[in-house]
Parts: sequence; C-alpha cells; structure tokens
Amino acid sequence: MVGRSNVGKSSLINALVRARVARASAAPGKTRLANVYRVTRGGSDAMYLVDLPGYGFAKGERRELDEVTREYFVRVGQVRQVGHPPALAALLIIDARHPGLENDLEAWRWLRSTVERFGIVATKIDKLARGERIRAMRELESVFEDAVLPVSAETGEGLDELWKLIERLTKSG
Repeated sequence: MVGRSNVGKSSLINALVRARVARASAAPGKTRLANVYRVTRGGSDAMYLVDLPGYGFAKGERRELDEVTREYFVRVGQVRQVGHPPALAALLIIDARHPGLENDLEAWRWLRSTVERFGIVATKIDKLARGERIRAMRELESVFEDAVLPVSAETGEGLDELWKLIERLTKSG
C-alpha cells in the first residue's frame, strides 16, 4: 500500500485482517520501513499485504522514506524476474477529504509506470457527510481518471469491496 503519511494505510491493514497487526498512530510518519504481513483469507492462497512508509511527511525525511518505497518495488521486481510468478500489484491509498493533491497524482503516475496491476482506495470516507462524499468521489475519479473505491477502516464500510479488488489484482493470469 502506497500513500501519503497519515492517510490510514496501517489502520486499513488492521481493518482488513480484523486484528491490530500494523502499528497505527494519529501522528504522521510512524511507518518507517516496509512492513510485510502474510495474510490468508478463507480458502484462498496466502498473499502479502505491504505497509510502506508514507510520502509527504517531513521534507528532510521524505527522500529517505520515498527511497524505502522505491527500493521495495525494485527488489520485488528482481525477485519476480528470477521466477516467482505472483503479480506485482499495488494500491494507492488517498484521503477522501483531500481530492487531487499533487503528490497523490505524482504517486499515481509513478505507480502506474512501476507495477502491472493497481487500484486507488479513498480512506476516511466516514468523515464526510453524504453530499460531501458524492462530490469528493466524483472529483477523485475525475482527477485520477480511474475508479476510486471509498472505504473506512473505522466503520468497515467498503472493506468487502476492497477484498474483492485485492483478489482481482492478485489473481494469476
């Protein structure tokens, strides 16, 4: 999962697995390394959810944290070239309350050029009133020119749809 600092990547992983496995905090910049979680769901094969450091936190630290994310994708790509077939998929996690931020758009362009399969998830949808949700989702889909899945780690809204998206992205073939 790729996204700005404090967008809810760790909280989203915790909500997906229904356990507190990822360290989440209200303070930005908690995730400093690529944290990998092996997850099985139902009778499905195991998959890995990766919680990467956020971008856009502190200017002095940004380059270092961005490098962790880039290095992760480079290394995974090298492993796949050696003969490990799982698809390299990634989700851009954005805050539904802040549509179209330039660093999110930059991350989306980079992600699309880096991985084979990708999707966009808008977190914190529960923080918006109904009318605001509709406007935010329209704006997000217009700006990113792609479907955006609204979710809430807090209320669980959209988590079933997110699992379906993850399964589609990670399916072989």
